[in-house]
Amino acid sequence: MLFIVAGNAVSAADESTRAQVSPSVISDNTMIQVYVVMGLIVVVLLLITATGILMMRTMSMLAEQSDREKAAREGVRYAQRPSWWSRLSQTANGYVPLDQESTIEMEHSYDGIKELDNHLPPWWKWLFYFTIAWAVVYLVVFHISGNYPLMIQEYDEEVSIADEQARKLKASRPQEAIDESTLVYTPDPVILGKGKEVFNTMNCGSCHRPDGGGNAIGPNLTDEFWIHGGALKTIFTTIKNGAVDKGMPAWGKSLSPQDVRNVAFFVMSLQGTNPPSPKAPQGEKHKPESQRDSTRMTLAQ
Repeated sequence: MLFIVAGNAVSAADESTRAQVSPSVISDNTMIQVYVVMGLIVVVLLLITATGILMMRTMSMLAEQSDREKAAREGVRYAQRPSWWSRLSQTANGYVPLDQESTIEMEHSYDGIKELDNHLPPWWKWLFYFTIAWAVVYLVVFHISGNYPLMIQEYDEEVSIADEQARKLKASRPQEAIDESTLVYTPDPVILGKGKEVFNTMNCGSCHRPDGGGNAIGPNLTDEFWIHGGALKTIFTTIKNGAVDKGMPAWGKSLSPQDVRNVAFFVMSLQGTNPPSPKAPQGEKHKPESQRDSTRMTLAQ
């Protein structure tokens, strides 16, 4: 009775402990147990194999000893039995012994060299027959019955599944629509921070320097001179479509419209920052829209 009570108490303690352990820990412990069991099974199989090989060698030695004693009693010369490996090799290759080559001689002879009618090895024929059977099964399963899809069908199915998953992901993460023709620059710290992160992540800084001052590859982004235009819409379009003649890739293929907008805003924020050792101006001086309008009004008067 005492042992029963103690066993129940230990069982209850185990249950309470399991209830406090997280599922991940239980899963890890289960996998460890599975690995241990699999290791023990492998060890047992290796021991069984080693035992079987040892028994076969022992039986072969006993049989050889019995044949030797029989040959000694009968007064004949002992002929060693071929091993099972030799018998298997003989069956698979179909060798013809030298003393039996006369049975496969052909009538072709030249300078004492005789031609033998050697056939293909049986193992080669078995492999060839297997390929024929496999081809028939493959034809029936994949092309006639259509039970399993072909590789191109599997590819199309996986692509359609990936497209559906991408559609669901986009639907779960709705993004703000960007109209580049109506963009208005605002020094939003959140947008500028995201734009700076993308600017540095996408290697923009390697061509324009992290501070926008420009180097031997990219122009200076902090002055008033622009090669492709300094308006916000123009900057957005240049980032999205790139500049092939200048070696700038079309970032719109790898960035979302929001990221392109953020980078354009960050580039606008670099105006007038005056970094050390900036690159010489390139392109034409950009005039803001308000300044252009005032100039047009003055000329009209």
